[in-house]
Amino acid sequence: MKNFLVKTIANAAALAVAVWLLDKITLTGGGTGEKALALIVVALVFGLVNLLVKPIVQVLTFPLFILTLGLFTLVVNALMLLLTSWLADKLDLSFHVDGFWTAVLGGLIISVVSWALNAFLPDKD
Repeated sequence: MKNFLVKTIANAAALAVAVWLLDKITLTGGGTGEKALALIVVALVFGLVNLLVKPIVQVLTFPLFILTLGLFTLVVNALMLLLTSWLADKLDLSFHVDGFWTAVLGGLIISVVSWALNAFLPDKD
């Protein structure tokens, strides 16, 4: 349970960095507390999308991974971020990603920040 909480907080921090760096990834809302809660909920949605949908997409697009020597991972990460944005809209959360190329750059930022945070955070339950 502790590992799940740590990973969710790391995802929320990575999403916050993407929101901070990119103008077309927005998190609107009231005060800081509301934005932090929205980020945690979006991080949970993002984690579920990556857990349930991403492996299926990776299996279906495996030839493209081979053909592009893994660079297609950027496209898959962007699609997962766009799906998260769409689900956040349906759940009435204040998170939005505007456009595919913004999602590609946002997915790259989230991946790097998440990797860096997970390297330093505790890994055991």
